[in-house]
Amino acid sequence: MKKKNGVNIMLFVFIIILFVILSCAKNTKNPPAEILLQTDRDFSAMSVKEGMFKAFLFYIAEDGVILRNNSFPGKGKESLMQRFAGKSDTAFILSWEPLFETISKSGDLGYTYGIHSNTDKITGKITKGTYITIWQKQTDGSWKFVLDTGTQGLPDIPE
Repeated sequence: MKKKNGVNIMLFVFIIILFVILSCAKNTKNPPAEILLQTDRDFSAMSVKEGMFKAFLFYIAEDGVILRNNSFPGKGKESLMQRFAGKSDTAFILSWEPLFETISKSGDLGYTYGIHSNTDKITGKITKGTYITIWQKQTDGSWKFVLDTGTQGLPDIPE
């Protein structure tokens, strides 16, 4: 009987160790291909349809940072709300097209970059530039940006 208890204890310890190892193992499952490209396209579509302010407030992580010309870094959703307060985004349309994505091996951080266009609704003038957005996977599985910045003054590309 004593020998059987020793085997049971060893089996129990083995099961506990196996459970701990499996529960601590990192999820190496890669995110779907082009998930960030699609997220970035959805972000741009929301900007076009519902306005830049609403889109940026929806897609920023709680501690996300925005870097803009002639401005100190804006950190967090609250800071962005204050930056947009009292301003209108109805005179222009900001859109962009991501050209590239990459995601870390851990599957929780990545970036996209591409070309943005700002169209003045009154004059029709279009200005272009480049941007980079760093994305972080949230606990609910969605992707929010943790850093967004861009440059102005991209020359016209001859067709």
